[in-house]
Amino acid sequence: MPRLITLAIFLLPLFLLAATPQNDIRALLAMQEQAWNRADIDTFMTGYLDSPEITFQGGSGITRGYAAVTARYRKNYSNPAKMGRLKFTIDEVRLVTADTAVVLGGFALTRTKEAGGDASGRFSLVLVKTPKGWKIVHDHTS
Repeated sequence: MPRLITLAIFLLPLFLLAATPQNDIRALLAMQEQAWNRADIDTFMTGYLDSPEITFQGGSGITRGYAAVTARYRKNYSNPAKMGRLKFTIDEVRLVTADTAVVLGGFALTRTKEAGGDASGRFSLVLVKTPKGWKIVHDHTS
């Protein structure tokens, strides 16, 4: 029993470090990256809050609402070749409040020339903590 208590005391800080909002948000973005690379837009979209209030701002303007953002992804990335291979780079995950965060980063999309060629750019995300975990409420990608 003393060994078990010693082990628990030793491991507790590791568990506490792993469960931070920043790590949870990084895990969400890793899940999105993996879903994208499987050409799974439905799972990718679970990173966004399912709400008519979310926004996506890109080169073609502002798209409002979960359904419209999903439709935008489906239209622009209609098959696995057009989706290509996605890699996120996370530069900063900053808590604004206990349940609001901003993420700054970049993306690189690798695709064949026939599928649109490689693309890369920058993004900023606003996320809120919900009962289902952290969710994106605003995505500005350029």
